[in-house]
This record gives sequence, structure tokens and C-alpha cells, in this order.
Amino acid sequence: MQNDCVTLHIPERLAAACRAVPERAAWLAQLPDVIGTLAGRWSITVGQPFDGDTVSCAWVAPVSLGDGTAAVLKLGMPHMEGEHEIDALRFWNGDASVRLLDADPRWGAVLLERCEPGTTLRTQPEPEQDVTIARLLRRLWRPLVAAHPFRPLSTLTAHWTAETLAQAEYWPDKGLVDEGLRVFKVLSQPATTDVLLVTDLHAGNVLRAQREEWLLIDPKPFVGDRAYDATQHLLNCPVRLQSDPHGTIRRMADLLGVDDERVRLWMFARAAAGPRDEWNDDDGLLQLARVIAP
Repeated sequence: MQNDCVTLHIPERLAAACRAVPERAAWLAQLPDVIGTLAGRWSITVGQPFDGDTVSCAWVAPVSLGDGTAAVLKLGMPHMEGEHEIDALRFWNGDASVRLLDADPRWGAVLLERCEPGTTLRTQPEPEQDVTIARLLRRLWRPLVAAHPFRPLSTLTAHWTAETLAQAEYWPDKGLVDEGLRVFKVLSQPATTDVLLVTDLHAGNVLRAQREEWLLIDPKPFVGDRAYDATQHLLNCPVRLQSDPHGTIRRMADLLGVDDERVRLWMFARAAAGPRDEWNDDDGLLQLARVIAP
């Protein structure tokens, strides 16, 4: 079993994401030992980690199981939004999502089926991305009828609200941000129609596979309004949003079978009041918020 290679490389974007946060820095320092322990426990041979622009919140590498089956080892850094990824993958059990083969919740470690060829949905034109993402979401959205560990969407919006309020001195348009925060609070109230959401479903988190044509990876599950789940994909289509924001939102809402007005309001709240690294009056998100404001 070849496990020494796991010490050779930590992707730079992952290292950068961990340096400034003590909890994440401590997690990163223990990562080589944890990977070695998991490799022995699960009898896997670990390859070099995936690297690139999207690898910033987890250490992810191809592995081989004892019988030669290809799989993937993923260890997610401490991250509020991804806290219940393991529970969500168990809940969906491979229906529209990648299959969970094993897990260690203490380290946020998952052993996953390998998607082959593993190319992302980003290789497809955006209108085709819309259709695929809508089909996946309509399969993934399910009510939770028994006790479960998942947090309400209001927990996420409250977390974002606290981050945004902490940056209040930098807001270029207080009225716009305040309205976005108000809309966050209104829309995130629990309802009987709530389902388990993915919250971070965009084309980079959908991989081409053999068991099914496309499978979801990397969920960040919360329970809430279906209309919210349109937002991450739409925010990853900035050119279309800029040229035709209302038409782009209506198209995605229609594909999902949700109210386009609620999608528009969620998009407004995220564009106006979502936390960001820098606040600039000419920021594309603030410009979008002004166009689609209620």
C-alpha cells in the first residue's frame, strides 16, 4: 500500500484558505498524519491530490480500494456551510449524487465513488447547464419527515448577515444592503414546504460519470425554500445575468418549477447583502441588485 505520496503536495489555494484561520491551520498541520491513518484503516492506495482553481476548501485525491476499484478521498477543511455534507450524502444515497462509500465525521473525511471521466458540467454551454442542474435539483429536493441533523436555511443567512454587518463601515450603499438583509430574514423563515437543499449547486460541482450522466458532488445542505437553490448556479453565469437578468432568472425558475419572484428576491438579497472580500460601488453584484431590486 503506497501512502507516503500524500505528504508531497498541499494545493496552494487550500493552504491559503487555511493560513489565516487558527482552526483551519491546525487541521492542515495534521492532514498528512490523518490521511495516512485513513489509508491504513480503509486499505486504500492514495494518489497525488487534485489541484487547480476550484480546490480551495478540501484536500481531494484519487485512490484505489483493496480490490482495485477507483474511488476518491476527500477531507474538507473546517467550514460552517459544509458541516453536514456526510449526512446529506447518506440521505441521498447516490440518487443524483455521488455515492458515499465510507466516512470519518471527526475529520470531515469521505471516501466517494469515482466519477469517470469526471469532467465538470462547465464544459457544456450554459443553457445546457441550466437543464442539467434543474433536473438534478428536482430529484434531490425531498422533505424531511423524520428527525434529522440538518440546519434551517435561516442559520446560513444569519451567519452571512453577521459577516456583512461586521463590514458595515465599507458599504457603498447602506440602503441597498439594509434591504438585502431584510429580504434575507423574510425569505429564510421556515415553512411546511421546505426541503433539503444543496445550496452550492453550480456547474463546477457536477461531474460527468458512468453510473449516471451527471452527478452532484460537494453539497452544503440546509433545509429551506426550493427557490434559493437556483441562486448559486445563476451567480456563476454573470454575463447572462448582466445582459438579461430578469429573463435568465425566469428561465431557471421555470425549469425548476418554482416561483420566479422568489428566485428574484433571493438573488437580490445575495447580490445586495451577501458577504464579500471587498465592497465597491461599481461591484457587479451591487449593480445586479439595483436592477432586480424589489
